[in-house]
Amino acid sequence: MTDQLLYAQLLYGGSGIILVLLGLWSFLVHAPLLRKLIAINVMGAGVFLILVAIAYRGIDTPPDPIPHALVLTGIVVAVSATALALAFGKRLDQDAEPE
Repeated sequence: MTDQLLYAQLLYGGSGIILVLLGLWSFLVHAPLLRKLIAINVMGAGVFLILVAIAYRGIDTPPDPIPHALVLTGIVVAVSATALALAFGKRLDQDAEPE
């Protein structure tokens, strides 16, 4: 039973670390703004998976509510920040176009 719990935590934590590393690599390698935004969102999803893995306490006990609250807040902030960054990017493209 504990092997399955450890396996689930390793799966979520390992997947989160891989997503963070892939997002960081993509952020550093690609120049276009849209690709950088996607990379930041991938890194954020990785952090959320790591927090979910940290919050898990087992089948019989409820998960730690603080990391779950951080994940929910992070999702809202990530969506808002992405929308703001896309609006700024669109404005930059409009200003850069010759008339």
